[in-house]
Amino acid sequence: MFERYRRRLAIAVAVTDVVLINAAFTVAYWLRYNLQWFAAVDQAYMVPYRVFVPVSAALTALLLGIYKLSGVYDQPRGFSWFDEVFRVMTGTATGIILMVFVIVFFFRPQLYSRLIFFYAGILVVILLGISRLIRRMVQRYLRRKGLGVDRLLIVGAGEVGRTVMRNIVAQPALGYHIVGFVDDDPDKGKTDIGRFRALGSTDNLAHLVGELRIDDVIITLPWMYHRKIVSIIAQCERHQVGVRIVPDVFQMTLSHLDTEDLGGIPMIGVREIHISRGELLIKRAMDVLISLVALVLLFPFLVMIGLAIKLETPGPVLFKQLRVGKGERLFALYKFRSMREGAHEELEQLLDRNEATGPLFKIRNDPRVTKVGRFLRRTSLDELPQLLNVLTGHMSLVGPRPAPPSEVQRYQAWHKRRLEVSPGLSGLWQVSGRSALTFDEMVLLDLYYIEHWSPLLDLQILIKTLPQIFLGEGAY
Repeated sequence: MFERYRRRLAIAVAVTDVVLINAAFTVAYWLRYNLQWFAAVDQAYMVPYRVFVPVSAALTALLLGIYKLSGVYDQPRGFSWFDEVFRVMTGTATGIILMVFVIVFFFRPQLYSRLIFFYAGILVVILLGISRLIRRMVQRYLRRKGLGVDRLLIVGAGEVGRTVMRNIVAQPALGYHIVGFVDDDPDKGKTDIGRFRALGSTDNLAHLVGELRIDDVIITLPWMYHRKIVSIIAQCERHQVGVRIVPDVFQMTLSHLDTEDLGGIPMIGVREIHISRGELLIKRAMDVLISLVALVLLFPFLVMIGLAIKLETPGPVLFKQLRVGKGERLFALYKFRSMREGAHEELEQLLDRNEATGPLFKIRNDPRVTKVGRFLRRTSLDELPQLLNVLTGHMSLVGPRPAPPSEVQRYQAWHKRRLEVSPGLSGLWQVSGRSALTFDEMVLLDLYYIEHWSPLLDLQILIKTLPQIFLGEGAY
């Protein structure tokens, strides 16, 4: 389905490009001959637009050919907007240079202004870049509605299978919808991972592919199951279902594997994955600088929140709770109090109303929450005192959600990997749905963050956090 969808999309994008390239050339003509930007045009050399129509058509054909050769219309899953625009930019520059070369050597230079091609090149990049940004926004909206995505079945629910799941959860632009997974381990094959359904053993594969309208199968079985993998591939081919294999070389972590092409021969290598001391210093410097500036700028606002809490209900302004940090070390986490005093003692009476999955406890309309507290939770303002935790080094601005000890005690073995880094005030879990996510999905996002950490990723998450706070999506 995805391949057919991608071909149709490529045709639609190419048609749109034809319109936009000609529109860009028309505007370039207007800038050059009507507004006469940067250089005046002598009346003797004024050229009507109809003279440029063949040139515009030739430029369009040339650019489309270059875009096709450079892979603009043949993009792999997860191809970023920046990568796409960069290819458009280099392809446009190549086309403009070739066009000017042809004009100069085969036509009279004074008939065709070379400056018009400079304008046209810039406008083409801008218009095509904007069109691709709009297309991605529409795609993202449609994929949230389940349109334009491939229905995916994962074979294997071990570490490699969960790695695939967290990459797909963290990158919805890949265009996959995980229907569920199968595993021959009785425990794994019957235990859901978040909203990803456990569909039994691999013996059910042929039946599931037809019943659940599966488009693609991703095999994540260990390397020693060679015969089983070959059998599954044969079943997928019989049912005309796409199949992919994730290499589990000696059961290594996928983040340690690197792929390389040797004249058409795929090779898998091993690379060292670590966060350098310099990168850690950058992360810590960002934490200290941003948290310190935020505390200074927000101090009057924090005082106002404290007064509102104090005036509504008796009790302390700040709520202090023990949480588990990096390496399972305990620390005191600070938040603005959003519940009435003594709310913790009422927890046992509300356990049967828990709406969260796994070891989490959350209630959408918790009766213990005050009016001010409900507003603070909806806007995440109750978490602002955690800037003190960031400043003292117990937390980071970005990282996994800090968990209480009672929650950590109920973790499965793979859940504990999220404790390898400092917890964060924000994280992938917050910009991807917050309370709307299941616990397992939250952990999958945390592990993706740990494996792909970089200062740039932290910055992207912080930028995405701001609209989440203002909109209050998924928070309660």
